[in-house]
Amino acid sequence: MRLTHFSTLSLLAAAIGLSFASTAGAARPPAPDLSNSEFQQCLDRLQSSSKFRGVDSYTFNTYRPSQPDPSVIQSLNYQPEFQKDVWDYLSVLVDKERVEDGIRAKRQWGDTLRQIESRYGVKPEHVLGVWGVESNFGQTLGKKPLFESLATLSCFDRRQSYFQGEFANALKIVQRGDIAPSDMTGSWAGAFGQTQFMPSTFLELAVDFDGDGRRDLVNSVPDALASTANFLDNRGYRTGEPWGYEVKLPDGYWAASNRKDKKSMSHWRNQGLTLANGSPLPYDLSSAGLLLPAGKDGPAFLVGKNFDTFYSYNASENYALAIAHLSDLIAKEDSSKTDFITAWPTDDPGISRQQAKDIQQALLNAGYDIGGVDGIIGDNTRTAIQQYQTSRGIFPADGRAGQRFYSQITQGQTQTPSARPSMPVPTDRMGQLIEHQTTITPSTSSYSAPSQPTTSGNTRYRRIIGSDGVTRLVRVDEGS
Repeated sequence: MRLTHFSTLSLLAAAIGLSFASTAGAARPPAPDLSNSEFQQCLDRLQSSSKFRGVDSYTFNTYRPSQPDPSVIQSLNYQPEFQKDVWDYLSVLVDKERVEDGIRAKRQWGDTLRQIESRYGVKPEHVLGVWGVESNFGQTLGKKPLFESLATLSCFDRRQSYFQGEFANALKIVQRGDIAPSDMTGSWAGAFGQTQFMPSTFLELAVDFDGDGRRDLVNSVPDALASTANFLDNRGYRTGEPWGYEVKLPDGYWAASNRKDKKSMSHWRNQGLTLANGSPLPYDLSSAGLLLPAGKDGPAFLVGKNFDTFYSYNASENYALAIAHLSDLIAKEDSSKTDFITAWPTDDPGISRQQAKDIQQALLNAGYDIGGVDGIIGDNTRTAIQQYQTSRGIFPADGRAGQRFYSQITQGQTQTPSARPSMPVPTDRMGQLIEHQTTITPSTSSYSAPSQPTTSGNTRYRRIIGSDGVTRLVRVDEGS
């Protein structure tokens, strides 16, 4: 999602799941009750304001919404209940399916991409990386009517001034005839098209590459890809340079993750860094900064200016890393292995979209109402996972769809996994120790607290339901 000149990008990052910590937050707020009379009065004021100078009355009144859309205010204020670790985030955005789609797109649009590279100096695989992450190569464009969304955001809640400008720009796009009004749909925040430009970015940087006289980023792949290359070029892309590369840190090396602190390649060589496969660092980057998205025990990267241009597309280092990694795999035309050379510091890696679909189908088969099977682990799926874990005594009941849960639900396993290494020792609300179950096979039914103690060898547990509704096994032997 392209969000130019928006100082609170983190506010909108949830729209595409840009989150990093595996912690629980606030649930989705209810949709607000918005006054239509207040909405219409706001639109009257906007029509005569300076921001809408250049939008004629016919265009404004033709596409003026009759009602506000409360769901966009709900999305604006939504902080995801389940947030993602970097390995979860990347496993979905860079999986075998997306790499194979990217390879096909590279072959299909090869001539166009070469022409784009000749004009803007941007590597085809870097353009394809943005396209794949932003809309899955044009397969996911967003369905929210832009005029309703932007008008509502212009009149209610926070950042009204910003969204007023985007609303006016969206009307100008239609007024100029670049995109048909029926195609003005996208994300709740107003991003649209094959590579998800905001209206202001469209007016600044969209190009007509197919020569039909229109800048159509919805229906014209050449226009969308060339506009993306123009964006990257405008943000400082360096022709002929890689985005960076995965590296290996020397034993005992310590440094902070700071991609902005760029040093020469000679500096990094002198520090003992090599490529991840042990080869010497090349000299094809003018300078690079160190990126440690999961700390020193996870994959490490040296990233240059072109990585920064990916970041400028949407202010998240994980997002930029997804573009970078996807672009590398497309360039190699190899979908057999999508992991980095260095493993992530977890014993429970993320899942692919196909595995997400398998989990959703298994939940449906188990009687959980999660809607459809789409490979997107949203709130409904995570809540169902948590309920499934709770009903079977699986600890922690965190709602996370990782490789461990994938095995449990698809292979019919019921034993509780061992804890993830960084998890603190859990206690209930009374401070009692909660042990991990290792040999107990819990019933598949729901429990009521308190229950009779369960014995496993010399260890006895009691199932309880805390005030948070989560079933736990509490150790009750040995004086506990």
